[in-house]
Amino acid sequence: MKPAYRVALVAFPGIRAFDVSVITEVWGADRTDRGVPAFDLRRVSADITTPIPMRGGLALLPDRPLGWLARADLVLVPGLDDHLTPAPAPVLDALRRAHARGTTLAALCGGAFTLAQAGLLDGRRAITHWHLVDLLRTHHPRVTVVPDALFIEDANIWTAAGTAAGIDLCLHLVRRSHGAETAAAIARSMVTAPFRTGGQAQFIEHPTPHADRDADALAAVREHALRHLHEPLTVAGLAAHAGMSPRSFARHFAAATGTTPLRWLLDQRVAAAQKLLERTDLPMPEVARRAGFGSEVTMRQHFAARLATSPRAYRAAFSAAPATGSAADSTPGSTSGGSSPIAR
Repeated sequence: MKPAYRVALVAFPGIRAFDVSVITEVWGADRTDRGVPAFDLRRVSADITTPIPMRGGLALLPDRPLGWLARADLVLVPGLDDHLTPAPAPVLDALRRAHARGTTLAALCGGAFTLAQAGLLDGRRAITHWHLVDLLRTHHPRVTVVPDALFIEDANIWTAAGTAAGIDLCLHLVRRSHGAETAAAIARSMVTAPFRTGGQAQFIEHPTPHADRDADALAAVREHALRHLHEPLTVAGLAAHAGMSPRSFARHFAAATGTTPLRWLLDQRVAAAQKLLERTDLPMPEVARRAGFGSEVTMRQHFAARLATSPRAYRAAFSAAPATGSAADSTPGSTSGGSSPIAR
């Protein structure tokens, strides 16, 4: 039997209770009854004999010493209540050794400051909460701080924006290691989106006089697009569905989601194709058609650009396909025939 995926939560005084809860909810809950594999989540600290106090009267009891990082497949660093809190030297040394071994490291929110203290972000791209971007730049000038992203990766080191973006990153890491269907199952149990697109700008935009009305129209358009992914969809057609001009639609869409309509649509089609590859044995041209790519070549190009793999390699890694690929619940939108070009 394949050993459980080993995840280390690095704990020391000053870590944020919310980030600890996110990590524990994604990686620590038993969802094997829903087809989610078991994960081995451990709370790793320099001192395993003393509970670590956290804000709100909470405490975290470590269960493994720092040496356990040598066994971990993934190392997660929570954010900090005081973002300039110095991490203990043994923690920083252990993080450096983990990265040198090639272990994936991921920091939630202000956890980027801890990785920066270790020198692991020097000369690399990183993100943190939009409110902390200038602080990270000031105290760690060798870090290339990206101001608008939900999460990014550089040299197998992942960093995430504030608070809920930690959920986005954790689900992305699940999707990366165990496939989109596993990540979606965890997201459903958490009643959250399997993935979000765009950057932090969508959360710091000033509201417009018609924000509620526009948000409702855009939500209806996104729902419509998801039901009709297999059909030809254009930005002009989606704008008409929202009752807006194409230019106005694109502007409002970017403000609401942090991305363009075309980028969002392509992300949804890649996600639909992932689900089909995992859950069915449909031939590649049919997967491409149902996901709205129009051709296997186009689907392959977008998999390479977004996932750094091919549809066939993805299926080989994550498929749990039944004997037949005709299940209706695996089909995005309708099953009507015809090829479906990407919206332009």
